Amino acid sequence: MTARTDIFTSQMAALGLGSKPQSLINGTLVDGTGETITLVDPYTEQTLVVYPDAGAELAIAACETAQVAQLQWAALSGAARGQVMQDIARTVLSNAEPLAKIEALIAGKPIRDCRVEVAKVAEMFAYYGGWADKIHGEVIPVPSGHLNYTKREPLGVVFQITPWNAPIFTGGWQIAPAIATGNGVVIKPSELTPVTTVALVNLAEQVGLPKGLVNVLCGLGPTAGQAAIEHRAVRKVIFVGSPETGRVVAKAAANALKPAVLELGGKSANIVFDDANLKHACLGTQAAIFSSAGQSCVAGSRLLVHRSVHAELVEMLTDGMNEIKLGDPLDEATEVGPISNARQFAHVGDMVARAKSDGASVLSRDTTPDTGYFVPPTVLNGLSNIDHAAQTEIFGPVVAAIPFDTEEEAITLANATDFGLAGAVWTADVGRAHRVADHVRAGTFWINSYKAIHVSSPFGGSLNSGFGRSSGTDALMEYTSAKSVWLDSASTPRIAFGYVS
Repeated sequence: MTARTDIFTSQMAALGLGSKPQSLINGTLVDGTGETITLVDPYTEQTLVVYPDAGAELAIAACETAQVAQLQWAALSGAARGQVMQDIARTVLSNAEPLAKIEALIAGKPIRDCRVEVAKVAEMFAYYGGWADKIHGEVIPVPSGHLNYTKREPLGVVFQITPWNAPIFTGGWQIAPAIATGNGVVIKPSELTPVTTVALVNLAEQVGLPKGLVNVLCGLGPTAGQAAIEHRAVRKVIFVGSPETGRVVAKAAANALKPAVLELGGKSANIVFDDANLKHACLGTQAAIFSSAGQSCVAGSRLLVHRSVHAELVEMLTDGMNEIKLGDPLDEATEVGPISNARQFAHVGDMVARAKSDGASVLSRDTTPDTGYFVPPTVLNGLSNIDHAAQTEIFGPVVAAIPFDTEEEAITLANATDFGLAGAVWTADVGRAHRVADHVRAGTFWINSYKAIHVSSPFGGSLNSGFGRSSGTDALMEYTSAKSVWLDSASTPRIAFGYVS
């Protein structure tokens, strides 16, 4: 056993888990029965642990358990549900260190970033806990004279699929609004990063979340995931991940006549005008694409720069990226860790190679650590907006720098993509800032900033970036349905048909 597996084992024990990933069904940790899944430390490229796929049988048990627990949970007052959620927020914070260490080991995210994300998860439960007793309908002045009012009701059981790039963050992002509105949950984190989601729900159950209300499947999409989508108890499917897998999930949900929310990828435009503060824009650009090793759906992977300052900003960007600290995710000094898994590491390398063959000048830092799935921060210069690397999500610390000449051209280039998730503009002209924000197709848009996200603000995209919204009050609507109730209070019924003796 290596020192890193020792760390993994000790942190699992601190969170009340066993030595390997297990599904959490009805409050009990359960081994799967399917094929073996291997978790690899992306920093050492060595195996951390192996575990069996949950399989279809556990998925069925999870759905049935959630269906029973949901009825009891929905019967509680909103205030009672909210109190449990506030308790969950506090226990997440008190267990922040082992949660962050597990996340850093398995996902390859720097420990300091993991601590921030764990704190945000606590914030999510506190925020939605505050909403649990404030979800209501409205009275509608219908012309017939009836009293017509609406109620927001929970859907029942929802099935959530979350990705490997931000496992605990996206787990909290989805679970919190779902249970605040009275739903039961079956959640399947990526089979590559399942542990912190199990730990999160296990901790929640220790402070009052009913056992079985949220069940976690550690396993594969074609087995556990497919069985959960098809189960009659599941009323909605929520997926966070790539457009390619999102299409598969959406088709499976549609075949089962179930609605879906898809939070997919992006090819977001980060637009810099010649009047911008270039130092601020450079820092924002580095945060937009190099933080989290570029493994973020909102990454600013297209840098659109006014031609008059294009060369200057690219030089600033390349000079700065040589100072970014790459290294062990558990090292407090590390700013960028490795790519999370071997498959994604190969994809990023292939994309850079193709960009070079398409004529890009590849500007990257000189050195990377000797081990691990590291891709150095990289700028692709000399590409056009129609080139493959400017149109396809890379999901790594690689940005295509593309010049423009006018405001109209910048907007056109920003919208010339199949994605519609995020974007940003850097300018000192307030009018221009709002014009660009109005015209760029994006669910989230920043002005002189990047990656400012909060649970209170809606998040989502359009086209290949998906549909539906997470977070904010919009998420409460995604997890409830409206019921319209009509009361006839007239002394003589307003029914103008039929006969009675």
